[in-house]
Amino acid sequence: MAITTLNNRSINRSDTAASGQLWTATSATASDFQAAAAGGKIGQVLSATKTDYFATTSTSLVNVTDVVVAITPAATSSKIWVTISGTIGTDATGNAYITIARDGTALISDIFDSQHTSTSYDYIFTVDYLDSPSSTSELSYTLQTKKDNGTTTINSRTGTPSDDRGQTTITVMEVLA
Repeated sequence: MAITTLNNRSINRSDTAASGQLWTATSATASDFQAAAAGGKIGQVLSATKTDYFATTSTSLVNVTDVVVAITPAATSSKIWVTISGTIGTDATGNAYITIARDGTALISDIFDSQHTSTSYDYIFTVDYLDSPSSTSELSYTLQTKKDNGTTTINSRTGTPSDDRGQTTITVMEVLA
C-alpha cells in the first residue's frame, strides 16, 4: 500500500491509475483516479507568415502565395480552427474579396471590402473559421482573394511592391474531440 502525503493529508492507495487517468479531487475531502477530461484539447498548431507583396486582378478566387499551411488531423472527429490575419489593399474600383479555402475550395462565403470611388485603401483583417473535415488525410488551408474590377493586394497598398507594409499570417490548430 502506497502512502502519499499531499498538503499534509495522507492518501492511502493500493491501486494504480489506468492509462489516461489523472489523480482528481472528487469532493472537498476525497480524491481518486478519474478519466482525463475529453475534447477541446489542442493537438497541434501550425503557422505560416507572408511578408512580401501579392497582387491580383483576377475576378475568380486565387490562392495567395505563401499563406498556406498543411495539417494532418489525428482523428476524423478532430476539428480545425483556422485564423488568418493580415493587410489587404484595394484600388479605387470595385470590391475586394477574401476567403479561407481547404484544398482549393472556399469554406465560407466571400468576405468583401465595399467599393471605393476616390483613392486606394488598405485594411487590417482577421478571418476565423472552425472546420469539421472528418479526415485523417493531409489538408491544405490557404487565403484566397479576388477583385470584381481593378487590383487587390496583400501586404501593400495597391500600386507597387515597394509599398510593402505589414504581414499576413495563417494559423491552424487541431481541436481534438
